[in-house]
Amino acid sequence: MTRLIALLRKELASLFGAPTAYLTLTAVALVTALIFFDHLRVYNQLLFAYSSTTLGGFESDTIPDYLNLWDTVFFPVMEQVALMLLAAIPLVTMRVFAEERARGTDELLLATGLSPGLIALGKFAVTFLFVVLMLAVSFVYPAVAIGSGGLGIAHLGAVFLGLALHAVGVASLGLICSAFTSSQLVAAASAWAAAFLLWDFAWIQPFVSEGVAGVLDALSLHPHYSAFAEGIVGLENVAYFAGLAIVGLALARFSFDLRRVFS
Repeated sequence: MTRLIALLRKELASLFGAPTAYLTLTAVALVTALIFFDHLRVYNQLLFAYSSTTLGGFESDTIPDYLNLWDTVFFPVMEQVALMLLAAIPLVTMRVFAEERARGTDELLLATGLSPGLIALGKFAVTFLFVVLMLAVSFVYPAVAIGSGGLGIAHLGAVFLGLALHAVGVASLGLICSAFTSSQLVAAASAWAAAFLLWDFAWIQPFVSEGVAGVLDALSLHPHYSAFAEGIVGLENVAYFAGLAIVGLALARFSFDLRRVFS
């Protein structure tokens, strides 16, 4: 247990001591703010236009159903934040395993007596902690939209859970890619490719059978995430992202054995 705690401290110091981590956090917060305020600007313009007498108008204290904060601001922001995380998270995960391999310090970790499984678990836990922090930063402005729109605490919790699971799922893909290379650039590029490929297979569904389309839809990130964005917490969606994390952990653990075979 002492060795595991020491590993967790090392990983925290390594992750939070890197400028990439703070640059990514800052970029996520800035881009999210820009996305939010741009949609809010459009929403306010629509409110002004629809309130004019030339368009029929409405009472100043009543917003019509066809002009709601959900469709104009909140849902588009959630979709774009999710896509932004696909691009941002690989910048964090690319160095977690790849840097250790490049420096040869992964062998030193094994020499401490920690098993490959515990090493992988420690790295996954610290990375997940960081991406949830990144998520919390990026969630500030959408949360304001939820509060302003009166969607409620339950909906807010569902959306935050969905974003957290989405971030953990993407981080799992990034950690898998980092575990099988010593190049941070290769780790980041392969994580981006994997994340954007898995985001949505809807484009290929017209070209495949209904059964294959159903399988591809079940493997896609977007359908499972969008359910949370709509305020629906489904066990199958939670299981999907948990499964990604478990598969990622298992593959990262396997990468240690694979290296021993070929070393």
